[in-house]
Amino acid sequence: MALAASLLRIDPRDDVAVALRGLAAGDAVADGVVARQDIPAGHKVALRALAAGEAVRKYGWPIGGASADIAPGDHVHTHNLTTLLEGLESYAYQPAAAEPLPPAPARTFHGYRRRNGRVGTRNEIWILSTVGCVARTAQKIAAEADRRFRGRVDGVHALTHPFGCSQLGGDLAATRAITAALAAHPNAGGVLVIGLGCESNQLGPLLESAGDVDPERLRAFTAQAEEDEVEAGLAAVEALVEIAEKDRREPCPLSDLVVGLKCGGSDGFSGLTANPLVGRIADAVSASGGTAVLTEIPEIFGAERLLMARAADATVFEDLAAVVNDFKSYFLSHGEPVSENPSPGNIAGGVTTLEEKSLGAVQKAGRAPVTEVVRYGGRASRPGVTLLEAPGNDAVSSTALTAAGATVILFTTGRGTPLGFPAPTLKLSTNSSLAQRKPHWIDFDAGRIAAGEPMDAAAEALLDLVLATASGQATRAEENGEREIALWKRGVTL
Repeated sequence: MALAASLLRIDPRDDVAVALRGLAAGDAVADGVVARQDIPAGHKVALRALAAGEAVRKYGWPIGGASADIAPGDHVHTHNLTTLLEGLESYAYQPAAAEPLPPAPARTFHGYRRRNGRVGTRNEIWILSTVGCVARTAQKIAAEADRRFRGRVDGVHALTHPFGCSQLGGDLAATRAITAALAAHPNAGGVLVIGLGCESNQLGPLLESAGDVDPERLRAFTAQAEEDEVEAGLAAVEALVEIAEKDRREPCPLSDLVVGLKCGGSDGFSGLTANPLVGRIADAVSASGGTAVLTEIPEIFGAERLLMARAADATVFEDLAAVVNDFKSYFLSHGEPVSENPSPGNIAGGVTTLEEKSLGAVQKAGRAPVTEVVRYGGRASRPGVTLLEAPGNDAVSSTALTAAGATVILFTTGRGTPLGFPAPTLKLSTNSSLAQRKPHWIDFDAGRIAAGEPMDAAAEALLDLVLATASGQATRAEENGEREIALWKRGVTL
């Protein structure tokens, strides 16, 4: 079936095509098929008749079932397409033949090699708080220290949260794990951890769980034990700056990069442009011996079998199946359906069901094997693709990506967001309209692919940007002073 130039059929098995630009009723869709209604850009149009109850395919996979009869040329969206996702599922290990990755590019970036061998893309001083009670204290110290020591390091930043007290069990352990992992991050040339003194998240156990942290680059105290906690903090930061300012960037291979993969505010172009483009970077990093970290577990529901088929071995498959069903159980235990997604912005952009969103989202992980599954608060440790347990929320998942070791985050978006995170975060627009409207948010326009630029050319340009960023070039979020963390709270509060 020959399609009009303004439409894209992603897979020959697909029942729908995506409008690359808005269609008016009567516009040609394909041989003998015209649009029966106006169809916005990024939305779907039926290529054949579909009966109510029939599965509808996009990306070569079902994205839901027709909730009403659909005629060729119909707009396919929430009025006639519904999710087929229900509760828990059983999975069987059926590994697919590994797809060959492209040759590893012989590319380098200039990073900071730490004593433990890990490589940072920034040389910052991070001030972490054990508990929300000292969050403002950490922020005051960071603001004054950044003013005093500007130019000597890449920046002084407070990474704070409202938790750490009145927490129990898993919530307390998760707060401690994320904070400890941030303390060990290679983008921090020095870390100051500030506690209060009486909180649940005690300073001692937190520091013990941080692992391989250079003791010369770590300072810690409790505010209750200091006569003037701000002055004590400034003195500690000054000592850290005196050490970190001697660090120098050096050439590092692509294998030293840990890339976080994230999407937020997806639209109908996400799975066509920015996400597969990011997948090319994930493949290049993986082929070189580096690590790409995929998260947002609720946004792989409906596409999880694609990742399971790429599990490096049966143990990874079992871990992957467990993390998916555990997350579904989390939804169900709160009385929520597992398909409670997409968001209103996603729907406005053309994404109808969670299956459709997920099939587009997993493309960020390219084709490389999934080599490990890491639970929330854990750290990536193997080359290839790591699947990290975290929700879809932008700040929570991006904080978890940073804690897992990501030194650069690639964030695709069709709707846009100014938010930034501890690791330098490159925003890729899925459509050129967003890039044109929000140039102060967007680092890379992936909409150029929908306009006809070859994927290979766009991937080469994006890899250049990733390496420049890893070598110190500021992202839009960094230029705007956007830097937040957020923790995943699941349990009770005392």
